[in-house]
Amino acid sequence: MISQHLQDKLALLPDQPGCYIMKDEKGKILYVGKAKVLKNRVRSYFHGVHDNKTTRLVSHIRDFEFIVTGSEKEALLLEINLIKKHTPPFNIMFMDDKSYPYIVISKDPCFTVRVSRQVKNKKDTYYGPYPSAQSAYEIVRLINQIFPIRKCKNMPKQPCLYYHMHQCLGYCFKEIDNKVNEENRKAIRRFLDGDAKEIIDDLTKQMQQASDELRFERAKEIYDLIQAIEHVIEKQTIDFKDRASRDVFGWYEDKGYISFQGFFIRKGKLLERTLSIEPIYEDTMEAFVSYIVQYYQKNIVPSEILVPEGTPVEVLEEALDTRVHIPKRGEKKKLVDLVIKNAKEAHDQKFQLVFRKDKELEMANQHLSRIFHAKIETVEMFDNSHISGAYNVSGLVVFENGKPDKSQYRHYKLDGYVSDLDSMKEVIYRRYFRLLKEGKPMPDLLLVDGGALQINAAKEIKEMLDLDLRIAGLVKDDKHSTRALIDENLNEIPLNKEDPLFFLLTRMQDEVHRFAISYHRKLRSKGMTQSMLDTVSGIGEKRKKQLLKHFKSMKQIRLASVEQLSEVLPQDVALSLYQRLHEDDKQSIIPLKESKNG
Repeated sequence: MISQHLQDKLALLPDQPGCYIMKDEKGKILYVGKAKVLKNRVRSYFHGVHDNKTTRLVSHIRDFEFIVTGSEKEALLLEINLIKKHTPPFNIMFMDDKSYPYIVISKDPCFTVRVSRQVKNKKDTYYGPYPSAQSAYEIVRLINQIFPIRKCKNMPKQPCLYYHMHQCLGYCFKEIDNKVNEENRKAIRRFLDGDAKEIIDDLTKQMQQASDELRFERAKEIYDLIQAIEHVIEKQTIDFKDRASRDVFGWYEDKGYISFQGFFIRKGKLLERTLSIEPIYEDTMEAFVSYIVQYYQKNIVPSEILVPEGTPVEVLEEALDTRVHIPKRGEKKKLVDLVIKNAKEAHDQKFQLVFRKDKELEMANQHLSRIFHAKIETVEMFDNSHISGAYNVSGLVVFENGKPDKSQYRHYKLDGYVSDLDSMKEVIYRRYFRLLKEGKPMPDLLLVDGGALQINAAKEIKEMLDLDLRIAGLVKDDKHSTRALIDENLNEIPLNKEDPLFFLLTRMQDEVHRFAISYHRKLRSKGMTQSMLDTVSGIGEKRKKQLLKHFKSMKQIRLASVEQLSEVLPQDVALSLYQRLHEDDKQSIIPLKESKNG
């Protein structure tokens, strides 16, 4: 039965395009969708017969909101932004908001070649996307090894090792003819386009010459380089004579899961990648369109996109401002069919693994709910980290339905250390006082890493703030391994190490420990850096900022010579800082007369 509240809201729906936002009983966003006609699309969820996936979504809906837009394109783009902002559990997200790596040739005359996941400067030249980051880095390494181009991100004042190895022309200390730069740039572009014949021929001559001169080690180095180039080139399949840039997308759905596949073609090079296999709770075509648009939020849009029959090309063309085509025959049609075939094969290969993982996670969540006789969806857990009370911090991790929700993770700098229990009280008070103040919902369960003492400490804050909060602890055995759950009444619930719930809880423990200790190490490292600079006479806050601005990091400050430090500091202060930074180096050197080896 549809509640009166939902019936009243359904009657208000307009016959215009827009986005709708489905919510559960706590007001949490479950799903974001877009519609050409809001009235028809939203009402369809609550009338008629649905498959299992849609039925599961509808069973959680207790409220919804809608936003009217001027067009279907605006609705689609708004949907993507809302999905990114709220990460609803019933929406498919593209690669957890990750993007593919590109190889970038910078625009400046003394250019660099590097790997980047962000398309920042449109004046730069981008090659990709590369399905494998390892492949992209391997190609960049080869380019920097073959061509004597600039390697340094920040230009130094004197020649570095690359210059002496003849892998750089010395841009840092002398002017290089722009014709040389452009010749190198064109050669690198040809290489990235798949034409390496000229490079291989030149290296082969160098190898033969080194061999004739009996420099066999050098000949072997060049031979290995040729092999690496041929290995990279072999991976690139030239499949189109027009050498156009186009992407091809397809999908395959079965048993409530959908597998996406994408072929990325740049200047005739075909790169293959299985994008994802996910459980699906929404309309298949809506998920497919949303997935494509999400992908291009962080990646370059090609001149043409090929999609299967039934895809709403007009919506995609308007949203992406490029040609979207459904091929009917010929090579392009074969390519779309091949993408779909790959999507099916990837689905068949990975389905059992993904399904088993999701099933175990579902069993763990159900077990947790049975233990506490309530629906447990949101679990929060804290961990503290310090060294003898110094750099006292805490980390909070949040799991939604057994999966980490990193958007809700939080770091805390704690007050002066008294005890671990006091630190726990402080962070619990700060977390839930803020949730109360902001009117946000409480988690279904607070897990503390410990037994009776930790639970009583958490209960003390719960009573102080009058919280509606369920608390439990994790008890360890003599080997410091989790053996049981303990509820607020200090009743132990044993955990079977073969139970999916045991693996879920230990994963939570590992994650919160990793998160807290990484923050602790970051603060400690920053504190050590600051304290080291503070010990040098003549360096105050202003000069510390100047040093870090000039050298970018403490590592670069340590690597700098006295002359380089003198560019920021007076000569005597630079010398003092250099000596302070290298005290440990001097202590590690064993004088010759003290050496055991004489």
